[in-house]
Amino acid sequence: MTSSVLYGSAAAQSGAEHIETPVAYDAILLAGFGGPEGQDDVIPFLRNVTRGRGIPDERLEEVATHYRHFGGVSPINEQNRELLRALQAEADRRGLGLPVYWGNRNWAPMLDEAVTSAYEDGHRTVLAIATSAYSSYSSDRQYREDFARVLGTESGTGLGEGDDPMTIDKVRLFFDHPGFVEPFYEGVRDAVTAWLESGLKANEVRVLFSTHSVPMADAERSGPRDRDFGEGGAYSAQHRAVAQYLMTRLADEFAGAADVDWSLVFQSRSGPPTQPWLEPDVNDVIADLPAQGVKAVAVVPLGFVSDHMEVLWDLDNEAKESADEAGLAFARTRTPGVHPAYVAGLIDLVEERLNGTPASERPHVTDLGPWFDVSRPGSDENVRLGFKPAAAGVAP
Repeated sequence: MTSSVLYGSAAAQSGAEHIETPVAYDAILLAGFGGPEGQDDVIPFLRNVTRGRGIPDERLEEVATHYRHFGGVSPINEQNRELLRALQAEADRRGLGLPVYWGNRNWAPMLDEAVTSAYEDGHRTVLAIATSAYSSYSSDRQYREDFARVLGTESGTGLGEGDDPMTIDKVRLFFDHPGFVEPFYEGVRDAVTAWLESGLKANEVRVLFSTHSVPMADAERSGPRDRDFGEGGAYSAQHRAVAQYLMTRLADEFAGAADVDWSLVFQSRSGPPTQPWLEPDVNDVIADLPAQGVKAVAVVPLGFVSDHMEVLWDLDNEAKESADEAGLAFARTRTPGVHPAYVAGLIDLVEERLNGTPASERPHVTDLGPWFDVSRPGSDENVRLGFKPAAAGVAP
C-alpha cells in the first residue's frame, strides 16, 4: 500500500503496522521531556511545557514550588544522561555501531540540537526512542509531531527535505515489553511479599498502579480509532493490561498473594476542575483504604520510566503523606531507570527494526502487543489542537 508517512524511512513509507524488513539505521535518537536544572530555569521551562495555552506566570509559580523544593533542579535530565550512557554501552556491547543522540522537548539539550548534530555527523536514517511507553497525545503523538517539526522547513531545521534528507522512525510503544515490565514486577513482588511475610493478610494489602492523568477526551482518542479499548481508550487499557499481568504473575509465583487486590489510579492532573480528567486520584483512593480493612499500600508508578518530579513529589511526598494520614504502611516501588532489563529491552527494540523481526516473534506480555511500528491513522489526537503533521505514522 501507499501511505502518507511523513519523514519516514523507505520501509516505513509502506505504512505497514509492523516493519518486517531490515532497515539500515545509522543512529539512535533518545527523545525526552526535559526539565529545569536551576532556579532560573524553572519558569522558562514551564512556559515551554505550557506553550500556546496562555497560562500566566502566577499560575506557573504554583507548579514551580515543586521544582523549587529540589533547588529548581528536575532529576529527569540527569536520569536521561544515565540512560544515554547505558544505551550507548549496550549498543556498543552488541557491536551495533550506532551512536546515541539525546534531545528534549522542553529544555536543553533540545531535539533540534540533537537532530542537527546527528545530521552534521553524517547520519540520515535515525530510529527514535521516546521516554514514554504508552499511547496518548503527550506520550506518543507529541513526540512524533516534534520529529516532523524539527525535520520540516516551516519551523524546524528542514533536514528532512531537499536532496539529502534525514528520516526518523520510532520504535514501537514498549508498555508490555518484558524489559520495561520486569523492574515493576520486582518492586511489586518485594513490597507485597515483605508485608505478607510480616504477618499481614492478603486482604490487608492493596496495590495501586499509578499513572499520569490526562483529559478524558484525549484518553478516549488514544490508540487507533478503529478499535474500541473501553473507557479511557488505549491509554487506560494498556495500563490495566500490564497491571493485570503483574498481579497474575505474582499470584502464580506466590500463592499467598492471590487475594491481594489492586486498582489503576491517576495522579498529577493539571487541567481546570470543569474539564473531565481520568480518575480516581491516587490520594482519594488511599484515603478510603482504611475503611476497607487495608493496612498497607504499595504504589507502583506504572506510567513512568524514571524517578522524575511526578514520582518524587506527587508520590514520595503527597501520596506518602496521604498514607501516613490514613495510618497505612506505605511503599513506592521502583521505576525502570537504568535497570539492566529495561536498557537491554530498549536495544532489543532497536534490533527488531534493524533486523525486520516478524511481529509474531516480538516479545510482549499482554494481548495488546506487540504495538505498531508505524502509528495508525488518527491515533492519539489532541482534542484542543487537532492533528498536526507527525512523523512515524500514517496521517492524520
